[in-house]
Amino acid sequence: CPGRIESYVKYAELAYDLFHLGFDIFIIDHRGQGRSGRMLSDPHRGHVDHFNDYVEDLAAFWQQEIELGPWRKRYILAHSMGGAIATLFLQRHRVRCDAIALTAPMFGIVIRLPSFMVRHILDWAEGHQRIREDYAIGTGQWRALPFGMNALTHSRQRYQRNLRFYADEPQLRVGGPTWHWVREGILAGEQVLAGASDDTTPTLLIQAEEERVVDNRTHDRFCEIRAAAGYPCEGGKPLVIKGAYHEILFEKDAMRSVALNAIVEFFNKPNLSSGNRFA
Repeated sequence: CPGRIESYVKYAELAYDLFHLGFDIFIIDHRGQGRSGRMLSDPHRGHVDHFNDYVEDLAAFWQQEIELGPWRKRYILAHSMGGAIATLFLQRHRVRCDAIALTAPMFGIVIRLPSFMVRHILDWAEGHQRIREDYAIGTGQWRALPFGMNALTHSRQRYQRNLRFYADEPQLRVGGPTWHWVREGILAGEQVLAGASDDTTPTLLIQAEEERVVDNRTHDRFCEIRAAAGYPCEGGKPLVIKGAYHEILFEKDAMRSVALNAIVEFFNKPNLSSGNRFA
């Protein structure tokens, strides 16, 4: 379950690795990005009417492609925005999912302003359609940043490979989010935490030590809530990947391999149980 602006195209290497480790792979392109249709006339604007639309899209995808399949086990691997989508999906739908692994899930967004000010600005923008559907401040159309300016990965090779995907298929490009998307994203994170004790699916949460995109404090809080409810995350707390930026599975091999090995070992644990949501 990819993050914001991402396409399944970007995940070819990860899909290859997991397939050769014995997993069948299904990847969704969320509405408004990848090879799915755009929501606004400017195809670079990252927008959604309601964050729950992503959740219901995943529910439909699961029902059509996963639910009736022949697999003995069903897992979710989700990154960033996809982590919020997948977590809300499990909180709201009774499905058989044997485990979920989250990498840098978007349970909160790093914004360099006081939260009360952010809320005030977003509420004001929400009342003006032209503004609510415009790029949030400091963002704009997609552009290729030099490697040295990126805060996503330390791997030059993987960063440049991802840029080549956008060069080869310009229609994959998505730029900054709209004001409305930011508002919906923040509310989604709050909903994740509010429902953290509602789902019993075994969960591995992997956190980037040098995170600059999502709020790591919300990961800690999520794990605390689940532990108090009797459904602790694997290890009782986030697994921190030392030195990693946000895109953990696109990091340098030394960091990426730690995360990937942890995910595969977690999914292969013989005592995993999907808990009482499906029982």
